[in-house]
Amino acid sequence: MVEPTMHDGWRMDHDKIERGVRLMLAGMGEDPDREGLRETPARVARALEESCAGLCQDPALLFEKSFDVGCHEMVIVRDIPFYSLCEHHLLPFFGVAHVAYLPGEDGRVCGISKLARVVDVFAKRPQVQEQLTRQVADAVMEGVGASGVLVVMEAEHLCMTMRGVRKPGAKTTTSAVRGAFERHDATRAEAMSLIFNGTK
Repeated sequence: MVEPTMHDGWRMDHDKIERGVRLMLAGMGEDPDREGLRETPARVARALEESCAGLCQDPALLFEKSFDVGCHEMVIVRDIPFYSLCEHHLLPFFGVAHVAYLPGEDGRVCGISKLARVVDVFAKRPQVQEQLTRQVADAVMEGVGASGVLVVMEAEHLCMTMRGVRKPGAKTTTSAVRGAFERHDATRAEAMSLIFNGTK
């Protein structure tokens, strides 16, 4: 599987991350050299390289190939799981994304897996959910040449669950609409009904 890489050979600076983690552990009053923590800085560096891989990926590359099928009907992929890091606390938030689009006048569509992949690319970056939702919508709108895009994201934020207000189970829902979904209430309502009620 070819990932949409922006910079071939890119990798995070593990040495800097490891030094930072050691300093953080010492600041917490821990001993970074004790057995249980000795390899933690290296583990954290590897985990961040994986969970923040979207920083080096160009989502536009996902849409280099499209298919001329003469489609002018709505395309929806629901319940795309995602995991991201809140840029305020570097704690995870996770949930599902729903992506709907209307093909452009040329009727070309992208492979449906690309909608899940574009969510992954942007989710694997430190940020806030509101920004993530807008980024996915804009990337699909531009990449597919869509006449309209609607993205809804539902997530639980560990910065609300583990600390602060401590409300486990609370969900944050964000949406972004572009093009035809923005202009036509009935089109937007149809998409929202299919996302949340299925085809029943």
